[in-house]
Amino acid sequence: MAIPVQTFFLHPGATGTLQARIQQMVAEGVLSGRLRRGEKMPSTRALARHLGVSRLTVALAYTELLASDYLTSRQRSGHFISDNAPAPAGFPPAARQERVDWARAIGQRFAGGAVPERPQDWASYRYPFIYGQTDPQLFDHASWRLCAVQALGARDFRAMTQDYYDRDDPELVEFITRQTLPRRGISARPEEVLITLGAQNALWLAAQVLLTPERTAALEDPGYPALRAILAQTRCRIAPVAVDAQGLPPEAIPDGTGVIFTAPSHQCPTSATLPMARREALLARARALDAIVVEDDYEFEMAYLTPALPALKSLDPDGRVVHVGSFSKSLFPGLRLGYLVGSEPFIREARALRAAVFRHPPGHVQRTAAHFLRLGHHDSLVRRIGRALTERRAVMEAEIARAGLTIAGVGAHGGSSFWMMAPPGIDTGALAETLRADSVLIEPGAPFFLRPDPPRSHYRLGYTSIPTDRIGPGITRIAEALARARGRG
Repeated sequence: MAIPVQTFFLHPGATGTLQARIQQMVAEGVLSGRLRRGEKMPSTRALARHLGVSRLTVALAYTELLASDYLTSRQRSGHFISDNAPAPAGFPPAARQERVDWARAIGQRFAGGAVPERPQDWASYRYPFIYGQTDPQLFDHASWRLCAVQALGARDFRAMTQDYYDRDDPELVEFITRQTLPRRGISARPEEVLITLGAQNALWLAAQVLLTPERTAALEDPGYPALRAILAQTRCRIAPVAVDAQGLPPEAIPDGTGVIFTAPSHQCPTSATLPMARREALLARARALDAIVVEDDYEFEMAYLTPALPALKSLDPDGRVVHVGSFSKSLFPGLRLGYLVGSEPFIREARALRAAVFRHPPGHVQRTAAHFLRLGHHDSLVRRIGRALTERRAVMEAEIARAGLTIAGVGAHGGSSFWMMAPPGIDTGALAETLRADSVLIEPGAPFFLRPDPPRSHYRLGYTSIPTDRIGPGITRIAEALARARGRG
């Protein structure tokens, strides 16, 4: 039986190439039971005419479907749904009526935290002043693709496919210990390094290993919102410490603190950089408290104005600093690849915890990153990003001054955002909604504060994802929205 060509259509919201979308269309038809084994497919010419695509595109899609055994070819008869095609699900979903009291059944709650939100389609906005996203114009797609293909090759087959259990890709670990960490002044053995799924996962592992309900964790306020959720899972006591223009003041860390969390290179969200004297004072305070310091060095590559200061870990003679690094900011956030560096007893426990939860980050991702780093592509990318951000930062500073906006905090060594202050009485949460309707995205500041009634006049402007020529018009729209809000106030 021939399948009518009219039953085929490309979903308007689908992504990928036309060839991939045609493959997906046929595969979904088979898996749903709409297309049955033995049925004849339309000819490549007829389907191409119906879909409005080239015949070659349909022919290539059919070739891939033949290779995956969704289709079979019969000489002079055409293409048919293969007898070996996957069988559709044979049982309809059972009617269900929820009878579980989930309010009682849920033992711990993780949803609803104060995490800054951004629309999934942020790239479609004309003025996206958001933090932590990659500009596709700056990323080296070709080199990354070549490294990924190399990692798929026969030589790297074991690295891609084997279960490391609690180990990591030795090539990636070697590069980190011999190249990445020495640039931060850190000397570490492979046994003192653990690969993680980004800096956030590294912070979670550190918190789980170091904290108990009886211990106190000091953290910066304002600070990284996800860290608060991470610490809440440990049920530890939390001591917020207000930051100033130079970051975390060591003398404000309360007595009894067991673990100190800090981001000395670029404090989140103020971008303040901890000066050398304060770094030494922080280590002295930790020594007096016999506390562990967890150093979140998530953005050290963004020190493009002046050289980065030495990491806390490099200044620590006691082994009490746990260092957290990430490739997500310098490569791309979707990579989710970071690392922990600490004394071997700590890393041993973190490694065991990671193995119990998800074994290890995917081998193919680790090996691809190792190739990208080893071949020098990462260093080239960091230099290219630094040049672009230097230009954008200069434009941002000039446009902010021209518009009369107020900067509340900015990193002296670089970074990728400005911490801003709106005039008194303006709620930047409401301001963000107003600007969003004008295709402008900003990040309200309230979610970064730990206090119950946070100030609502702060906001953050990132500049990694907005082209230079759009910065001025975007800043103008922010200034106009602030002026209208002040007029209403």
